[in-house]
Amino acid sequence: MPQNDTIGFLFCFSSSFPSFMFSGGNILRSPNQTMVTEFILLGFGNLHGLTIFTFMIFLTIYIITIVGNLMIIVTVWMDHSLHNPMYFFLGNLSFLELWYTTSVVPKMLKTFLNGHETISFSACLLQFYVFGSLAVVECFLLAAMSYDRYMAICHPLHYTRSMNFKVCLLFVIGSWVSGFLSLVVTMPMVSMLPFCDSNEIDHFFCDLAPIVKLACGDTQKVRIPAFIIASLVSFSPFLLTVLSYYKIISTILKISSTKGKQKAFSTCFSHLTVVTVFYGTLMVVYAGPTSTQWPNLRKVFSVLYIVGTPMVNPIIYSLRNKEVQNALRKLLNRNAILVHSK
Repeated sequence: MPQNDTIGFLFCFSSSFPSFMFSGGNILRSPNQTMVTEFILLGFGNLHGLTIFTFMIFLTIYIITIVGNLMIIVTVWMDHSLHNPMYFFLGNLSFLELWYTTSVVPKMLKTFLNGHETISFSACLLQFYVFGSLAVVECFLLAAMSYDRYMAICHPLHYTRSMNFKVCLLFVIGSWVSGFLSLVVTMPMVSMLPFCDSNEIDHFFCDLAPIVKLACGDTQKVRIPAFIIASLVSFSPFLLTVLSYYKIISTILKISSTKGKQKAFSTCFSHLTVVTVFYGTLMVVYAGPTSTQWPNLRKVFSVLYIVGTPMVNPIIYSLRNKEVQNALRKLLNRNAILVHSK
């Protein structure tokens, strides 16, 4: 894996935003250097007459994502039968997905309409911070959900005591705090990089690799700390998730009856699917061919994990989970009765 892409993969999960301000305008000129204070997101470039069609497709996907995740949140909140650790984490995951996709999609939609979109340097770093931080939160939430399934399947007798509300709340708070406090040292280093002359980002959002690519001068002082710190905050939850499912699968294989195996596996199938889609698309984007080889293909896979995954998650949990289906049905029926009574 090329070093630039490796660091991009790691750093995409986490970041922080420095407290500084920049002047407006395209380029700020000083006697000694030219400093870029505004970037241009090139998006997907010329879509050859498909601009409106593409915009409508992704606007529809965005609306479905918002509605789907809101339905999961409301359903989990309203239905007391879903007030358990698994659905508590699911509700938090859906809440996260709302902001995760919203941090990128509005600007992306504007690139479809305009062919490109201007974004100030500070706004670009803010977008990178929010998107990266939420990605860190998702990694830790997925790890917490996998640990919850591990306790439910591998240690069912201790599950109620071990995964009580206080423990679950600590997992969730820890996930959000870890995401938004990660890389408080590295991000100011990125903000201090000199960006000279070129200000065109060949992407539809502010990701690490295209930002650092535009920097002039030595960027190793940013790349090395980013690599080390981001390794800790991204691979730790990933390894915990993998270890949890290794234990889960080992336990399921030891169950003698086929029906018992199916029942145990069905409780974690939806989460395993979400984990596979999330990490799978990320690895294709950041561990695949370099951006100079297949730049547009990399953008397509970026769309999959930024737009596709948040839309698919509520669908996966709704289609594969009878408890969620029943709760949704009861909620819709209750609302229908209220409407007719009026």
